[in-house]
Amino acid sequence: MPTSTESIRNRPVPPCVLHEDDDLLVVHKPAGWNTHAPAPHAGEGIYDWLRHREPRWADLAILHRLDKDTSGVLVFGKSTRANQSLTGQFTRREVEKTYLLHTAKVATSPGPVIRVESLSGGACRVTSWLQRQGESYVSRATGPAGEEAVTEFEPRGDAAPGTVWEARPKTGRTHQIRIHAAALGYPIRGDVLYGGPVAARVWLQAWRIRFRHPASGEPVEFAAPLETTGTGTAWSVLEAMFREDETNAFRWLHGAASGCPGIYVERLNRHLLVQFEDQPPDLSRRTRPFGTREDGIYEKRLRRDVRVADPAGTSPVRVSGQAAAERFEVLENGVRFEVGLGEGYSYGLFLDQRDNRRRLLVNHVAAGFPLFPEGAAGREVLNCFAYTCAFSACAALAGARVTSLDLSRKYLDWGRRNFVVNGLDPAAHDFIYGDCFEWLRRLAKKGRCFDAVLLDPPTFSRSKEHGDFRAETDYGALVRNALAVLAPGGVLFASTNAARLGPAEFLACIGAAVTESGRRVTQQHYVPQPPDFPVTREEPAHLKTVWMRVA
Repeated sequence: MPTSTESIRNRPVPPCVLHEDDDLLVVHKPAGWNTHAPAPHAGEGIYDWLRHREPRWADLAILHRLDKDTSGVLVFGKSTRANQSLTGQFTRREVEKTYLLHTAKVATSPGPVIRVESLSGGACRVTSWLQRQGESYVSRATGPAGEEAVTEFEPRGDAAPGTVWEARPKTGRTHQIRIHAAALGYPIRGDVLYGGPVAARVWLQAWRIRFRHPASGEPVEFAAPLETTGTGTAWSVLEAMFREDETNAFRWLHGAASGCPGIYVERLNRHLLVQFEDQPPDLSRRTRPFGTREDGIYEKRLRRDVRVADPAGTSPVRVSGQAAAERFEVLENGVRFEVGLGEGYSYGLFLDQRDNRRRLLVNHVAAGFPLFPEGAAGREVLNCFAYTCAFSACAALAGARVTSLDLSRKYLDWGRRNFVVNGLDPAAHDFIYGDCFEWLRRLAKKGRCFDAVLLDPPTFSRSKEHGDFRAETDYGALVRNALAVLAPGGVLFASTNAARLGPAEFLACIGAAVTESGRRVTQQHYVPQPPDFPVTREEPAHLKTVWMRVA
């Protein structure tokens, strides 16, 4: 069925959103996702991802934070009124927060690093003073009043293989619940930093929050769905981001960032694609995203010689379940794309560009950065290195007229099919076969001008007309050629996977090319890879992308 443009523009909010009104956005943050990006070019936190997602969330403000490993209710402000009211309530300690923690059943007498006061019903109040020590904190029974941390605990019963406690923090010190639970002799499951046993996650959930609504002044309460112990995360990053009826193609496991070095697993509709460096993994005991089972599993060993390998030697091999059709469709943000697991090293869609394709689809790059301020209808977009024209289809669905340029007739034909399955007429757009550098020169000579130019070249390519292209050395020249056909005030999108080009070097290269061309950047937004491709020390970022408005 063709994609409805109207339904794309009126999509429901992400599943993580619990409540929204004129003042508040309340979300359920999953374990494993930062509240905000820890560094300028790091992976987005849930705040960054949401703030740049919708124009109405552009002024989203952080009012409190949750640790990366802690899941649960997180409240953001949408208005000045909300920011002032909630900041005051947090400062005066009028906000009531209740956490649930699953602990190891190894209770001992409390250590000398806390003060414990017994309360009714088996509850207790813990007081200590926290001090940072490396990447963790230590607790002391005495200290300066300004560093005091107070938490009340109440048992809720057993939950094999441990117990469940309620925790109500009376102060807002970093890690205080985790430290106090461990000092009581009940370390949280998965919290190895503070003596807890190894588990799939840190079993600490910000379950409930109560405060006075900034508009009415009336008490309000928001609660997250209760999480239970088990393998994996009950509310995973994937389940927070995606609705299955809108997106069924995503990265499930991402190497060392997911605790499985050298292993990368993607779900493509009802099939799993497992890519590995050494040995294929055993997925039988892993909890599936959304609790579903796949029709078939395909495996592929990652290779470094893909430029010389033939499709038969690089295509995935089915190892279990039903065989996939030669070509089948996946959904991404409501858009249909054709993929094929017998096409060689790539199956026709790069999932790490999902959020950038959405920016074209909804005409919104980031907070305060509309792609086309007057709307996409009638705008001219040039998609260089178009591959299967996924970017092109999204721009066309938004109303733009798109020119797709690629060195492969096969992929341009694939792109036309992507247009057709989304109800778009390929004849209303241009598909150009040829070398990108050569055609940029031709288009410039003809005086062609585009409102947006998209550059997502391979790290290495070779053509008869231009010779070799290497992103590390030739990206600046590519940008200069692209700027020759970019209209004043137009938007340049640049992207690379080149390992030797770090984010700072990549941005400097593009900035220098803009300056050398006598142009200047008036607006810029850097985009890391999406949250289902998490960035960690063990699994550094590979994708670097930037949107620039160029005068």
